[in-house]
Formats: sequence, C-alpha cells, structure tokens
Amino acid sequence: MSITTWTWVLIGITFAIYILVAIRARALSTGAFYAAERTIHPVLNGMATGADWMSAASFISMAGLISFMGRDGSMYLLGWTGGYVLLAMLLAPYLRKYGKFTVPSFIGDRYYSQSARIVSLLCAIFISFTYVAGQMRGVGVVFSRFLNVPINTGVVIGMCIVFFYAVLGGMKGITYTQVAQYCVLIVAYLIPAIYISIMLTGNPIPALGFGSSISADGARLLNDSSLQGRYLLDALNGIHRDLGLAEYTSGVRPKIDVFFIVVALMVGTAGLPHVIIRFFTVPKIRDARASAGWALIFIVLLYTAAPAVAAFARTNFIKSIHNVHYADAPDWFKNWEETGLIAWVDKNDDGIMQYGPGKVFAGPPKYSGTTGHYGQAMVTNVVCNDPNELYIDQDIMVLANPEIARLPNWVVALVAAGGLAAALSTAAGLLLVIYSSISHDLMKGVLMPSMSEKGELLWARCGAAGAVVVAGLLGIFPPGFVAQVVAFAFGLAAASFFPAIIMGIFNKKTNVYGAMTGMIAGIGFTAIYIVYFKFINPGANKPDNWWLGISPEGIGTVGMLINFALLITVSKFTPEPPQEIQDLVGRLRYPVERTRGETKVTTRARSPY
Repeated sequence: MSITTWTWVLIGITFAIYILVAIRARALSTGAFYAAERTIHPVLNGMATGADWMSAASFISMAGLISFMGRDGSMYLLGWTGGYVLLAMLLAPYLRKYGKFTVPSFIGDRYYSQSARIVSLLCAIFISFTYVAGQMRGVGVVFSRFLNVPINTGVVIGMCIVFFYAVLGGMKGITYTQVAQYCVLIVAYLIPAIYISIMLTGNPIPALGFGSSISADGARLLNDSSLQGRYLLDALNGIHRDLGLAEYTSGVRPKIDVFFIVVALMVGTAGLPHVIIRFFTVPKIRDARASAGWALIFIVLLYTAAPAVAAFARTNFIKSIHNVHYADAPDWFKNWEETGLIAWVDKNDDGIMQYGPGKVFAGPPKYSGTTGHYGQAMVTNVVCNDPNELYIDQDIMVLANPEIARLPNWVVALVAAGGLAAALSTAAGLLLVIYSSISHDLMKGVLMPSMSEKGELLWARCGAAGAVVVAGLLGIFPPGFVAQVVAFAFGLAAASFFPAIIMGIFNKKTNVYGAMTGMIAGIGFTAIYIVYFKFINPGANKPDNWWLGISPEGIGTVGMLINFALLITVSKFTPEPPQEIQDLVGRLRYPVERTRGETKVTTRARSPY
C-alpha cells in the first residue's frame, strides 16, 4: 500500500481508539471532569503524564532542532528532562498534599486573595495558549504531508478530534486517551529509530548506535564507501566541514544563552499547569510519587533516542540531497516540497541542489494564509547571496526521516500517527487547564461561588469550545517552529508561576503583594521581550542585538529573577500573611502520619511522602 493509504488506515484506527476510550471514560461529575475522581493507577498515570509531557515539541521538533543545531540543541534535552525531575521531586508532592488541583487555586488560597487567583489564572491561560499553538502546528504539519491536505485543514481536523474527547471525557477521558496515545507515540518513535540504527551502524539500540561506527551497509545506504568504519559523529563532523558548516559537535551559540535557556526550560516546567494537575488524579500522595517515577521511565525511552534520531536524520538528509541534480531528486524531497516545508532555489542555474551555510531567502520565511503553508510566500522573497540553495523546515526532520532512509511505507505512516498522538495528547491537557481555569477558578471560584455542579460542567464545556477555536487559530498562524513556541511557553511559566509556587511552599512570610507584583512584572517583561524580537522586529533577532546575549527562548530566566527579586522585596516591606496561612505553610512541609482513629502532623522535617 502507498504511504497515504497506510496513513489513513493507521490514523483511522488510532483515532477510533481515542474516541472509543473517551466515550467509555466520559465524565459525569466535576470530580471526574477535573481530577478523574483520583482513581487512576500510578502506572497508567505515569503513561498519561509521559504523553502529556512529550508533546509535538518532543516528538516532532526536538530532534529536528538538534539535527540543525548540533551540540547546542542539547539544551532542550537538558532543560526538559531536568525540569521534570525538579517538578516531580520538589514541587508536585507538596501541591498534591495541599489538595488544590489547579495552580490558580493554590495561589489564590496560599496568598489569600481573589486578585492573586485572577492574575495566576490569566497567566495560566496565556501560557497554555502559547504552548498549544505549537501542538496544533504539529498536527497541521503531519496532515499536510501524509494526508495531502492543506495545513489549515489538518489543524481543523485536529481541533475536532481534541474537542470531542476533551469536552466529553474531561480529565478522566483525557487520562485514558493519553495512555493509548503514549503507546502509539513511543512505538512510532522507537521503531524507525531502531530500524535506522541497525541500517547505519548495525546496533539495534539507538542511544548506542549514536556513538558507534558506520557499517558497510550504512556506507552503502549513504552512497559513500569512505564513511565505512568511521564513527557516526566523526563522519558527520567531516560532512559539515566539507560543506563549510560548523562541526556538528561544536557549540556556536553564546554560552550564557545556552545556560539561560536550560534554566528557563527547567524552572518553567515547574510552572506548567497541565503537568502539575496530573498528580491529582491518583488516590494518595504515595501514588503521586510512584506515578512520577513511572513517568520518568516512560519519558526516558524517547529522550535517550532523540539525539540519535537527530544525527541519523542529519546524515541521511545531507547525503541524499547535496549535489544531486533536481531532476534526480529522491521521492521524499518531491513529496515534502508539495507541502511548502522544503524548498529549492537554483541560484546559479546549474540544476544541482547545493546545501551549505547561510539562508536561502532574505528575511525569515513567511506564512501564507492563502496557501496554508510557508512555501509559496517564501519563494517570492528576495533570494540571499549565500551559496545555500535549500530550505528545510526543522519540524519535518523526524517525520521525513523514515522516507529519507527508505523505510517501509507502514513505518512512515506509523510515525505520522505517533506525531499526531504526541500533539493531540498535550493539546488536550492544555485545553483542560484552560477550561478548568475558566469554569472552576474564575466562574465558580470568583464570579459565581454558588454555582451548581451542573452549571460548572456547562461552563467547562463552553470554555473548552472557545479554547479549541483559539488553539486552532494559533495553529494556523504559528509564531515559530514547534519547539521554539514551546520554549516561549516554558519561559513564560518560569517568569510567572515558579517563584510564586516555590516561595509559597518554602517561605511562610511571602505575601500576596509580593506574589502579585512578581508575577505581573516577570511575565510582562518576558512577554514584551519575546513579542519584540519575534513579531515587532524579527530582523533584529540576532545575538548581537539580544540583551546580554540572551535570546527570546532564554529570557524567561531573567523574568524569573525579576519575579523573585520583587516578590522577596515587596513581601519584606508589606504586612505578613495571616497567622493561619503561615501555620498552613508550616504544616505543608511535614508528612502526615496516620494512627488509629486520628491524624497528626509530625515535627520531623523530611519529605512529604
């Protein structure tokens, strides 16, 4: 069967499973809608957390970024994996013990203020919409290539699917759907990675093949017998040198920027509300710790393979396309060229595709709302004087990798199904945060405290409908590559939520005035910096123009420091929190021990587990 037929079959099967699961696990109460009635097994919750965590950025875009950035791309791996550990070990158990399953609820209660609740609610919605933009763009990219539909149409299809199981099932339906989506995405990611690792190096474990030498079969696949016996990364460095590019294993990004991006990704994780809420779906605090451990295992399976996938894709891509006559271009190039996500401009009129340093076009690629992709708008731009004649969207590297390596059509289609599973699972979690913030934190918590459970569910579902529409628009008009957009969301979370949460848990003296001042200043500064360089003056988005050499992806760390400084300073010179709030914070850090017939709080300072 053709790739398109296989894709229809596999996507049809997986989507049918998602919808069936949503129907079987539909939410009939607010407890099921918001927290799945706290009935999820730790292993299943770990799988759902893994699917929620590994978004389109992890599945589609991360390896693509690494393949183009080389060693500098490791900052995404370091930031996201370290951030998850930080969240699971330092924050999640305390928030779970507190008993509030949304960040705005925690901040509103901890800082004894409806105003603080509203500020954090607005931050949560802003961050979630920024994050969901990347997911919906990932959905559009997959549909555009594998189902031969415009990106816009693909985004609309994804909107309909997410709307159905997110609105019908709530957290309960989303959780069980994400379990199925994790199984699909991890199988889809590992099968081609293992396949290509064996083909290039003879080693079936991608993480080990990444550091192995190229086999005879691998050299034949790359059409270069001189590569046989050379270590893969050494060969890739040599290929880069021959093209005039920086070595793959060298770092060219300013070190301060790499550090700030890693920190922003790590601490931003702790403020991502769609991950925090997952720790409230299990029965006990001990189960929350267990599910965090299981989730880390499930996440590691993909994250250890990502650097290998990036190197494999980079090597295959360059060797299959550079110095090849356009008339002899491989089928995968012609297929992706139709989507507008890859393009060639014959600058010297020799008919040969040449890849090298520099940009193909003057200015950044522009999105065309008419055509539904970047290509048509992009090729009308003024051509640069750089020798490079090829443009390739970084987000297609993982999706195109099986085609470049000439794997069976069913493997190519499986990767498409996996990319959709990754994007839709995270999109559903983010939409849950958005509509729960609207219904539970705003309507029920602030505007209509006496609202019935039925009314709250109605508001939640109406909020979900509106959120899906906005998410779709952001997918149609994305602000950047998937992983870039997600990095912005993490930076915004770092600048807004992390200081308020961490100080709210570990400092009894932090008050509402400091928390609100810090959140507003932190997210305001970060958002303005990002908007300026990404939208107002994108031509200035260069290291020479960045403040202290810090990019928009890393500016969230500066916003976090501003937040901390204002939070601590303002809290010091304004009234302390009420004594009952200070006592509550004091009890929050100590474990609860159960004896016969009573519950008591111990005085030993150790883990809350």
